[in-house]
Amino acid sequence: MLALLTVTTLALQAQVADTSPFRALPLPTPSRVRSASGAPGPDYWQQEASYTIQATLDTATQTLRGSERIHYVNHSPDSLAFVWIQVEQNIFAANSITYTLNQPPLVFAGGVSFDFTGKGFIGGGVMEKFEVTGTPLVRRGYGTMMRVELPAPLAPGAAIDFDVAWHFPIPPYGGGRMGRIGTRLYELGQWYPRLVVYDDVNGWNPLPYIGAGEFYLEYGDYDVTLTVPAGFVVGGTGTVQNPEAVYTPEQRARLTQALTSDTGIAIVTRAEATAHRALRIPGTKTWHFAAKNVRDFAWCASPDYRWDASGYHGIQINTLSRPEARPWDEAHRMAHFTIRHFSEAWYPYPWPQATTCEGLVEGMEYPMITFVPALPKREDQFWDLMHEFGHEWFPMLVGSDERRYPWMDEGFNSFIDYGAAESYFQGTAYGDTVRRELLSAAQGSAVPGKEQPMIDKPVEQRDLAWAAYQKPPLMLTLLRDAVLDSATFNRAFREYIRRWAFKHPQPADFFRTMANVSGKDLDWFWREWVFTTARLDQAVDSVKAVGTDSTFVFLSNRAQMVMPVTLELAYADGTRETRALPIEMWNLGSRFTARFATRKPVVAVTVDPARSYPDVDRSNNHWGR
Repeated sequence: MLALLTVTTLALQAQVADTSPFRALPLPTPSRVRSASGAPGPDYWQQEASYTIQATLDTATQTLRGSERIHYVNHSPDSLAFVWIQVEQNIFAANSITYTLNQPPLVFAGGVSFDFTGKGFIGGGVMEKFEVTGTPLVRRGYGTMMRVELPAPLAPGAAIDFDVAWHFPIPPYGGGRMGRIGTRLYELGQWYPRLVVYDDVNGWNPLPYIGAGEFYLEYGDYDVTLTVPAGFVVGGTGTVQNPEAVYTPEQRARLTQALTSDTGIAIVTRAEATAHRALRIPGTKTWHFAAKNVRDFAWCASPDYRWDASGYHGIQINTLSRPEARPWDEAHRMAHFTIRHFSEAWYPYPWPQATTCEGLVEGMEYPMITFVPALPKREDQFWDLMHEFGHEWFPMLVGSDERRYPWMDEGFNSFIDYGAAESYFQGTAYGDTVRRELLSAAQGSAVPGKEQPMIDKPVEQRDLAWAAYQKPPLMLTLLRDAVLDSATFNRAFREYIRRWAFKHPQPADFFRTMANVSGKDLDWFWREWVFTTARLDQAVDSVKAVGTDSTFVFLSNRAQMVMPVTLELAYADGTRETRALPIEMWNLGSRFTARFATRKPVVAVTVDPARSYPDVDRSNNHWGR
């Protein structure tokens, strides 16, 4: 009988443990590569890919031609018999997955729409050569990915140089990442062949680029020369190495002044940009850029750019726009504020310059450069410009896998964006209420049968705007304000950025860092927010006075999600007070009795009085006599 009771008890305990919201989250086993603390381990490694690129923009044929040498270093413990290359220009090929699927544009709040196709433009890249020491390599294309066989296995610690040449026609609009306006403005991203990431988690990561999923890239150094029509101004990743050849003496003097100015200095004035439009300067000019420890390179070019610049701690901040972009007038102040705010709030901006280019792309980010349109509404202009610059931290600095986990890219960026917006618009009605948008989004998107777990890939998300852009900042806001506290959260989040700067974190690395630095077991939190579509329904069931000095408040958790509880107690004498109950209140199940020592009669109790939680049923949040 004793043995039977023991077995039965253990079985019941196991059953409870299997369904408890506080059961351990099944994370990958820690190793010397990725430690149990969430930090990179002593044997952490990642590959290195550096590029020397020469490219020419032919505005007559709307063709970009380039050649490059890729220096690839194998820091992994594995011998590599082949490599995978991203050839994203093929997204515009007639037989691309994107055109075959022909999915509708992704529409965000405010009506911003991203069409991840070329809007019917048929192009695709042409690979002219892919060689090692003059020997062509066997290669086979798979849409936007290409497998290349190596002449011999690349041993651990060894390096190889690939010589590549290619060209492709520039689309008028390309997948929300690149495009042109006639022959007068170009924004170029995803314009050169580049290495796929090889990591310790998945090996090669050749997930196809079909639009909605973004990028996962290796870090390295870039040396890029761009030959463009002589009258063009070019902005790009990195710093200009030949300023005497591409800037006038007056522009160089203005740039020197701008570097010590908090406000924008006109390097090319609006009047100068307007006058320049009437000119047709013959010939070409070559711009030389260099960048260290970045994961990509992009650029914009136009003969019509107005150019403002300023400085922050030695960082040159640039805004480029066409003269007629009148809503852009405040853009430089927004850009300077954004770089300063994120640097001081989270991690110092690590590169020597930051440029944003106005144009046709709705919003896209690359190291040291972003593409942002001119928008008529001031709040929208700030959000678009600031959001793209926020990506300099996620994922340009913290190099997460955007192709799989957009919530670690768009989501983390959107979270820090809300803080920037609150600060920029501080004291206004918009600044005071901007974060309430997240709860409004939850009401429309967190709907049974519609919502998907955040962990799902972006190409599988029916509502990517919610899963990648809105739910993650709501999650982190509640983690900071309701589960931890601002000081604890900020310390842990900053440590995550510091640990994984210029590296490739996985979700488990983030979870473990936040838990270890905060000192809180957060498995329950990540499970319900990231891996499920759990809903929250907190209720006050009843209130009972016990004797003359105590009041019992009977609470219940009626849905799958658990969160701490905040109560407002209203007393017969007209006074009110707020009490906070920690998450441990639900350790023993979905009902809890809160006992308050008070001699004053309680006449009303309200759960979540600030209405900060995404509670699905507020009709049970209040009790009153």
